Amino acid sequence: MRFIMLDTETTGLSPANGDRMVEIGAIEVCHRQVNPDRVFHQYINPGRDIPQEVVRIHGIDNAKVKDCPSFADIASDFLQFIEGSTLVIHNAPFDLGFIMHELVDTGLPSIADMPVIDTLMIARKKYPHQRNNLNALCDRFQVERGHRELHGALLDSELLAEVYLAMTGGRQFSLDAHVEAQPASTFANVARRSTSTSITPQQRRPAVTVPEEDQQAHRTMMERIHQESNGATIWQSAS
Repeated sequence: MRFIMLDTETTGLSPANGDRMVEIGAIEVCHRQVNPDRVFHQYINPGRDIPQEVVRIHGIDNAKVKDCPSFADIASDFLQFIEGSTLVIHNAPFDLGFIMHELVDTGLPSIADMPVIDTLMIARKKYPHQRNNLNALCDRFQVERGHRELHGALLDSELLAEVYLAMTGGRQFSLDAHVEAQPASTFANVARRSTSTSITPQQRRPAVTVPEEDQQAHRTMMERIHQESNGATIWQSAS
């Protein structure tokens, strides 16, 4: 079976709020052997500013990606690289959320049906109530990570390959090593954008009914805050 270990670095936490990928790294594992000659690695110009607090995490700043291609420029090559594989991702909802969001933006085919294994889910089941980030798993399985001073998509993919193999029985094939994959849509599902502004039945939510005693408690609290602020609250003047 062909696996692709995958990681991304981004400008922030939410593609829905305008954050974008700045790096994709992926490496092939076939027949439980890492193939260093089958690698996909690309820095990406996100088309927006990279906040300094994020640069401190992965070291990728605006200058580094200024002349890099956009995701739309490299998306077809990326899809070709991962085609026919099972993706292995640590915290799959995060990375898939960004990838699937940007595929929608570029109008390219969805990967919603692609099989995915989330190593964070596996680790949480095997080691509940323990730290299960990539650093902790490297230490648990004695995977050398001394060269990992910053996050990096390709380096993290390489570390993930070693962690995944160790966590699922080592490099020798074993029936115990089988881990069930799930469709990418299980972890993240970004719908095609519609020009319609109508609300679908799935989007409608029943109105929330607030009991009268809760409303009165709220009014009492607001009045108390207003009095203790010497009338400086803004909601009184706005009402």
